[in-house]
Amino acid sequence: MTSEADGALALVTGASGFVGSAIAAALRASNHRLRVFVRPSSPRTNLDPSDIVFEGDLRHRNSLAAALKGARFLFHAAADYRLWARDPAEIMRSNVEGTRFIMEEALRAGVERIVYTSSVATLQVGGDAPATESSPLSQESAIGAYKQSKVAAERLVEAMVARDGLPAVIVNPSTPLGPRDVKPTPTGRIILEAASGRMPGFVDTGLNLVHVDDVAAGHLAALRHGKVGERYILGGENVILADMLAEIARMVGRRRPSLRIPRMMIFPIAYAAELLARFGGRDPFVTVDGLRMARHRMFFDDSKARRELGYTSRPYQEGLCDAIAWFRAQGYLR
Repeated sequence: MTSEADGALALVTGASGFVGSAIAAALRASNHRLRVFVRPSSPRTNLDPSDIVFEGDLRHRNSLAAALKGARFLFHAAADYRLWARDPAEIMRSNVEGTRFIMEEALRAGVERIVYTSSVATLQVGGDAPATESSPLSQESAIGAYKQSKVAAERLVEAMVARDGLPAVIVNPSTPLGPRDVKPTPTGRIILEAASGRMPGFVDTGLNLVHVDDVAAGHLAALRHGKVGERYILGGENVILADMLAEIARMVGRRRPSLRIPRMMIFPIAYAAELLARFGGRDPFVTVDGLRMARHRMFFDDSKARRELGYTSRPYQEGLCDAIAWFRAQGYLR
């Protein structure tokens, strides 16, 4: 697909959220006509006054059909990204059933091209080398409702590509950092806690960190150059958690955390935090599933996207810097 796609009408789901708002911004900069699909309860902080806003729910076909009418492209970035929920079935319904509904409606609407935002959560980690697109994770092996839902949704999209001719390209962002993290995401919460001096210790794990705007640019590259049915990791740098926290401490002028805590010592705290969250209004900062995932360093190799899409990413420190600056400007961080 060439630059002739610029100026076409694109629908972005989840455009009020973190990754979705970055995709919307990239589309505006590319002179696409933009339509955004958000829930009535979603914050409007990340929306632009020029956006054509459709309100609805991924589980309601009528609202999806109306939003897709006349759209040439679909970026499906909406997802329930939580590592804990009072009702885990909510995560499955949003991420799996919602994906099925919008893909079916996109076929009916004759959408020409779809970029589906999956996640590196669908890939198997734990080997000697960073994981690639060739190491898919089974739903049975996935830890927690979020990972299980993303695996199931990705397999659903793949099946629809093969069976129904769904014109979808799949992208797998790693761990995005940067501005507009309104919720914030689990990673955004780590940045906030560390920048506020409330993370004296850490576990031995690692993440692949990428600026959210690079992830968005990768979505547009997938639209133009991706192969239907293929998966592309949109990543950045593989960084151990201790180094990430040290970098945050340097940026805000605090002492770097030095206490390395065995994972097993934190499990009782996580169980207690989840129990308290069931009766309170705030989600637990540390979760059992999060600790189980931290057993392996979540490192990934994005060379396929770099080779086939022309994908690039900036140093992860820029994502941290932009995230901290945005959190400060929005009053999340003092």
